[in-house]
Amino acid sequence: MKHLMTGNEAIARGCYEAGVTVTAAYPGTPSTEILENMAQYKEDIYSEWSPNEKVAMEVAIGASIAGARSLAAMKHVGVNVAADAIFTYAYTGVNGGFVFVSADDPGMHSSQNEQDNRHFARHAKFPMLEPSDSQEAKDFTKEAFEISEKFDVPVMLRVTTRICHSKTPVSFEDRVGDKVKPYEKNIKKYVATPANGRVLHVLLEKKLIELEKFSNETSLNRIEWNDKTIGIITSGVAYEYAKEVFGEDASYFKIGFSYPLPMEKIKSFAKEVDTLYVIEELEPFMEEQMKANGIQCIGKEKIPNVGELSPHVIEEALKGTKAETLPVKAEKAVPRPPVMCAGCPHRGFFYELSRKKNIMVTGDIGCYTLGSAEPLNAMDTCICMGASVSAGHGAQVAFNKNKIDKKVVGVIGDSTFFHSGITGLLDIVYNRGNVVTVILDNRITGMTGHQENPGTGYTLMGEEAPVVDIASVVKACGVKHIETVNPNNLKESKEALDRALASDEPSVLITRWPCVLKNFSKEDIEEFDLKKTICKVNEEKCTTCKVCGRVGCPAISFDEKAKIDPTMCVGCEVCLQVCPFKAIEKVGE
Repeated sequence: MKHLMTGNEAIARGCYEAGVTVTAAYPGTPSTEILENMAQYKEDIYSEWSPNEKVAMEVAIGASIAGARSLAAMKHVGVNVAADAIFTYAYTGVNGGFVFVSADDPGMHSSQNEQDNRHFARHAKFPMLEPSDSQEAKDFTKEAFEISEKFDVPVMLRVTTRICHSKTPVSFEDRVGDKVKPYEKNIKKYVATPANGRVLHVLLEKKLIELEKFSNETSLNRIEWNDKTIGIITSGVAYEYAKEVFGEDASYFKIGFSYPLPMEKIKSFAKEVDTLYVIEELEPFMEEQMKANGIQCIGKEKIPNVGELSPHVIEEALKGTKAETLPVKAEKAVPRPPVMCAGCPHRGFFYELSRKKNIMVTGDIGCYTLGSAEPLNAMDTCICMGASVSAGHGAQVAFNKNKIDKKVVGVIGDSTFFHSGITGLLDIVYNRGNVVTVILDNRITGMTGHQENPGTGYTLMGEEAPVVDIASVVKACGVKHIETVNPNNLKESKEALDRALASDEPSVLITRWPCVLKNFSKEDIEEFDLKKTICKVNEEKCTTCKVCGRVGCPAISFDEKAKIDPTMCVGCEVCLQVCPFKAIEKVGE
């Protein structure tokens, strides 16, 4: 019996079948659903949302050292956060099998860059597997644990957005049972001092030689002979695209074990074909290694290294023909940029922030990044998780040092604050900064689909957990000026922001209101007034001044008069508060 699964679901299933007992992650698209689906196996597998990717990696590494098979999952930029741990674990080697997932995002569907994390495998010196569909995602996950234990190395499973979220049939197998190895104290192996590290590095280089031999022998790398006029070396989802374009008019070397590359096998394949193409997304990872080994091939001379590949892109690049598509009337295609949801608790505060002059707003990663868009335009930067706080401090220091009269406000979400904002806030306090930090607490990890975090009171597996109080953490960091406000109350938000901007010491504002899309917990219902209401325009009073449109709510539109879509409105009252003619009224209480 086959089951239709996404790649993420299949990876979770692979962990279950492989006898994994510990998994950890920080949510990040396109990897989030791996751990979300792991929760269904909670009787056999312990799974957690960690505060950040470094912690997740270290939790899984600790479980591996203790003898359990373990997995850490994260999106591509999360590997940057976790790199400190995994680079060293490549040296020490494992006990229980250890695998980590890097979910890359070519095309930047939900990311600030499209880095190609295949380079991490080569840089940190661990093997890498790349599945091309959901069945392989499951099978390769299981195989990765076997390789990890056989060669005493951590293994990277590299997937991309299309593998993570596309569905293909998957066959199930039974769980092998908990694969637990005995723990034995081994200081020379697991204590990474310079003296031990020098020895471990030499051992790792020997492992890589054995791994390359394995790469040339394993069925994870397979050749499909057809017409030998064209040969194609490819991996991941690019394999599916190549087959769609060339069919049986080409022979394929499908690379599933992509580091170390099976160079001897590649050389043999190259000799059998007239023209050799390397089709890979983003960087010329395989192509450069092949050319360095004297293999003539065509790759990035024709295939772009920017954005996602697709059958259309490959066909145009290598065949010079464009696939037929349905005609599109551009004038009828309405642009629909992403916006904050109707009733988003960030909107009211951002509206007040947008009205402030002579400030710089350093932003962060989350739904609230949309505060940078029109009509709010209330954000100047977005770099990486936690950078709003640290970069805000740096910008304020620069302004102060150069006698520039400008105040900096850093905005960061609740989950992101736990992820990497706390250390930045400590830096501000320790170095006597005077940045205004705003923690936008919408009571959940919003952008990636409502995952729990240390402030929500629940774990990934649905168990009640201690609530980490943000205000208490901020106070413990040494901040004295702390205020918590309802962001839907514009007067309250404005006055608190004015006080913070006037202060010469570090200030923290906490906007606290649950995400409008959240499945409210009993604690939410007890704390907040969440009864259903809506707002309505009184057309007799409306002058069509369009001031209400400045809040950027998608429920508001304009014809002869302003209109509020009752199917979208949740009665947050932000538009009601900004209307100068009191033409918006609350109804439905």
